[in-house]
Amino acid sequence: MGPVDYLVVEFPGSRMTGEGLPLLVDLVDRGIIRIIDFMFVQKDSDGSVKAMEISDLAVDGKPNLTVFEGVSSGLLGMDDLEEAASVLSPGDSAGVLVYENLWAAPFAEALRHGGAQLVASGRIPVQAVLAALDAVEEGSPT
Repeated sequence: MGPVDYLVVEFPGSRMTGEGLPLLVDLVDRGIIRIIDFMFVQKDSDGSVKAMEISDLAVDGKPNLTVFEGVSSGLLGMDDLEEAASVLSPGDSAGVLVYENLWAAPFAEALRHGGAQLVASGRIPVQAVLAALDAVEEGSPT
């Protein structure tokens, strides 16, 4: 098995365009990732949190979301969705995606076979990378 990551993508005002969905399908079709769980959560104006079914989503342009229906391993529970929603503003929603990096599976397997083990992992937010690159380009220290 390859490394497993998760993403929480916020949709301010619960407005989803669906623009990224065809690209997500492409990643799956090309064997780059395998979706383990894909759920949505909404934080109501009173702060309460509810899980949303794909069929409940109102997406601008109405792309076909049926390809994602039933994508759930059971790994994500309501406690995970509530934690994801804790960073949302009232009235916003989020997609919570758990996926395996299939591209890295052979590398990870070879490392495990050789006795290696992962001891640290992390991710640098894109905004931080862009800010650092802008600072370097402008000649100022980061």
